[in-house]
Amino acid sequence: MNTDACGFVASGYEAVADEFHNAFACNPTMGAALAIRVDGHPVVDLWGGLADARTEQPWKEDTASVVFSCTKGLSAILAARLVEEGRLAYEAPVARYWPEYAVAGKETTTVGDLLAHRAGLSAPRVDLTVDDVLDWQRMAQVLQEQQPLWQPGADYAYHAITHGWLIGQVMRNVTGSSVGEYFQKLVAGPLHADAWIGLPERQRDRIAHQTVGATLSTLVADQAAARDLSAPDWLDRAMTLGGAFDATLVGEHTGFNDYSVQAAEIPGAGGIATARALAAIWSATVTETDGVRLLSRDTTDAATRVQSEGAPFFTTEGPYSRWGMGFQLDSEARRYLTPQGFGHDGAGGQVAFAEPDLKVGFAFTTNLMEAGDARGTAIVNALRQTLGA
Repeated sequence: MNTDACGFVASGYEAVADEFHNAFACNPTMGAALAIRVDGHPVVDLWGGLADARTEQPWKEDTASVVFSCTKGLSAILAARLVEEGRLAYEAPVARYWPEYAVAGKETTTVGDLLAHRAGLSAPRVDLTVDDVLDWQRMAQVLQEQQPLWQPGADYAYHAITHGWLIGQVMRNVTGSSVGEYFQKLVAGPLHADAWIGLPERQRDRIAHQTVGATLSTLVADQAAARDLSAPDWLDRAMTLGGAFDATLVGEHTGFNDYSVQAAEIPGAGGIATARALAAIWSATVTETDGVRLLSRDTTDAATRVQSEGAPFFTTEGPYSRWGMGFQLDSEARRYLTPQGFGHDGAGGQVAFAEPDLKVGFAFTTNLMEAGDARGTAIVNALRQTLGA
């Protein structure tokens, strides 16, 4: 099996590369990629392992993969750019941009509430199917009509997948474009980045196949065994949408391994990218990268003020993440290089973020999905030591 890493490592970053190599030691069937930019320039660009463990197809330089909730970070970048341009306001009611939303107790919900997981729509009250998920208008209608699970703005809980349709519908109404189209125009196109929210048909053969690792499989089984069947499990429904997805998000040919799901625009979880593309995108939020600067420092400072932290509305065990306006912030649950770091991780071990003071763009992607994963964290820790952060 091919677990040898290929690519480039700048002098001084060998310890970071070592941690990337170490990630394969106990995971011989996984594939992964790591890309890091500093001051806009590549310093690490590595890939290795298997893009598909079933066929032992190697992970190649241009292999892309589903990055799950890292997609929320990309959506947050789009929203922040609209705010910077004066076309969107975090404090404005959602109804200013999406009039149909102002029903069932959601009249005062703000755009910031949507972005900071405070909308009260973390899970659907109705059972949804894959066909529903593939239909943007259907998902927008379900969410705009739903009574919230708590008073919007009063508390928070992670909107694992619904997040993308909520802020996505606002952005569609503001821009007149789909989220995927706007992303290509503003971000991926100018950076020549292999990243999509809604995968084009011509790209489908380069996408890594996701597999569920032992720790994630065990976690999901334990959660199912402990479930109280007499009451809705809103945390489970946030992931499954009441039946559209398995709790692990993937099956051999289902969930986010399904080409139809990959082609759909699901801005809360369905983005697909190379690590190289994600690193360039996050780099461009904090420094000019390949001639592109996506956000000003004033914009990122405003977008990364803490909006949600601590124990959420639906009780879970800590440590807990912190959230800005769609950006996942540095916390005990997800450490970046400094307290100023911002980005978003994703199911199974994905990590992508920016560091404004250090001018870093970072991305680690993998197709072996684990729970409580230490692979990306070990690499981040090595980079922190390397940079003396």
